[in-house]
Amino acid sequence: MGKGGEPRRARAHDGELGAAVARAQDGDEAAFAVVYRLVQPGLLGYVRGLVGDDAEDVTSDAWLEIARDLGRFKGDGAGFRGWTATIARHRALDHLRRQRVRPRTSALEQDVWNLPGRQSTHEMALEAMSTEHALALVAGLPRDQAEAVLLRVVVGLDGPAAARVLGKRPGAVRTAAYRGLKRLAAQLGGESVTDDASRTLGESK
Repeated sequence: MGKGGEPRRARAHDGELGAAVARAQDGDEAAFAVVYRLVQPGLLGYVRGLVGDDAEDVTSDAWLEIARDLGRFKGDGAGFRGWTATIARHRALDHLRRQRVRPRTSALEQDVWNLPGRQSTHEMALEAMSTEHALALVAGLPRDQAEAVLLRVVVGLDGPAAARVLGKRPGAVRTAAYRGLKRLAAQLGGESVTDDASRTLGESK
């Protein structure tokens, strides 16, 4: 999101990310800086969609846990992005519970078999938007759709990885992401989102 195509660039950097993670696990501080540079933009965008203006503090807490537990991680670059998203989600939900915010839950999406791939026009449209505008629109989605969109488009996870973060079936997450992206695409015809910019997922209609 932002300049267009960022999630695809994130996936393209997974090889570099995996190599940097391995070096960072061996104590290479410069490699950890590379890891942070590659992961932080998507992670911050995801957390901002969950907690709004407190995203930087929550994401900082997540990075403390990531740094602490880095040696326990096993996997490649894509797996690392999923692992960090899971940690960030837990910290975000802890934050919301502390604020006594109860995010709205929604019914589990049923699987839809013939869905477009990750290069759908809906996803491409969202990627071309500014981050602020996109997150404001995403905040208006039902919670399951919003989280699925954030993980697929902002963090750049594939369906199975996003499903692991959310603890749901891949088909359900893919369906939720598709429905959310389709709904967002329908809103791009000039709808103003100025008043919704500070809304978080727990406050969506």
